[in-house]
Amino acid sequence: MVTQQDQIDQAITYIEKLKERVDVLKRRKDKIIAQGTSDDSNKFMPSTSCTTIKIPMIEVRELGSTIEVILVSCLQKKFTMQEVIIILEQEGAQVVTANFSTIGNKVYYTIHAQVKITRLGVDASRVYSRLQNLIC
Repeated sequence: MVTQQDQIDQAITYIEKLKERVDVLKRRKDKIIAQGTSDDSNKFMPSTSCTTIKIPMIEVRELGSTIEVILVSCLQKKFTMQEVIIILEQEGAQVVTANFSTIGNKVYYTIHAQVKITRLGVDASRVYSRLQNLIC
């Protein structure tokens, strides 16, 4: 039986890990934003193509029973967020949050999903492959 003090200690540890994860993600976001703004050196010239990091960029991460998908694309994207969500759901994940931001001529998508059936899980490499086929 777990004592109340043990539960409090576990909660504190969990919160500290979450804070560390948030800090890491904030630093990554700041770095991506800095790369995006440094490439737009002449902001008065309209940009019709993406010339920074390889666009589109796809990143799929398994974080325990959750999946994090990060996509970066041009404004002239050829896919919708709904198509990405459908792929995740078909692969056995339930989308919890889906956000996007537009910075310059790039769109940054972040999607968090929960695995529906934990014992079956979600094959992140298959999700990545399907997203690559959709976006590229």
